[in-house]
Amino acid sequence: MTEKNKYRFKGHETFVLREGWLNKGLSEVDRDGKVFSENYGADVLGVGPNMAKAIRYWLRAAELSEEGLKTGVKLTEMGKLILECDPYIEDMFTLWIIHCRIVANIEQVTAWNLFFNRFSYEEFEKEQLYEEMKELSTELPGVGEVSFKSVEDDCDAILHMYMPKKGKESNPEEKNISPFGKLGLLRNHNGIYERRQPDLNRLPEEVVLYLLAQTNHGKNSVYLEDLLELPGGPGRVLCLKRTALLELLERLEAKGHITMNRTAGLNMVYWDKQWNGISIAQEYYRKNNS
Repeated sequence: MTEKNKYRFKGHETFVLREGWLNKGLSEVDRDGKVFSENYGADVLGVGPNMAKAIRYWLRAAELSEEGLKTGVKLTEMGKLILECDPYIEDMFTLWIIHCRIVANIEQVTAWNLFFNRFSYEEFEKEQLYEEMKELSTELPGVGEVSFKSVEDDCDAILHMYMPKKGKESNPEEKNISPFGKLGLLRNHNGIYERRQPDLNRLPEEVVLYLLAQTNHGKNSVYLEDLLELPGGPGRVLCLKRTALLELLERLEAKGHITMNRTAGLNMVYWDKQWNGISIAQEYYRKNNS
């Protein structure tokens, strides 16, 4: 008996996350844990069956929902918090946190994890993306047989999902309209794609604190260089260069959330061990929704 592949490619039914999908999904799952049991939830969600399956997938990919054979589907603690505090996902903080959770979920959203954490090009053509991502997919520990076509489809989905809308392009039925274009992480110029550092005015510094707590379990300190280079850190996940990361860390320090020690060139960052993803989000919403 062969071991089930613990990685997943093309779980999204070729549909990237669209505007309105997550808030609709969160609301309906909260209302009825059996929402996806009849016609995949298509009738309740007001979309086609494949789109309903995609909404279900993206909720799990962002770990906003969890499922059990007996319990059906239910919201996770973060899913409940977002539904309560930002039900229409209007706050950039919420969008960034969902992005971070998708990228961290290597088992459900494998290509997203590889693209942000291990893909090496800053500027690239689509074929370069295909080739390196296929190579990276075969290097995963314990990976089974990988469909290269599915990897390519995921690459296309990543490019669609993070590409900003053009001008008056606002038809929600367009396949490539995704709220994640607002993050400003990708652009395309004549077929050359570029990973971009986001506008720091649209990136709450608490997102960096969230990544500190989520990727350094049980620790309360880290080298600045590790934050730039290590998988799961803000340098990789948020596409931040050193100067921008320092600015965000200084904002956190000014709020008393972290301490930085620059003695002997060590550049250490310290934070309270009590912080975790949920407590950081709760604190952010408490201060910004009051």
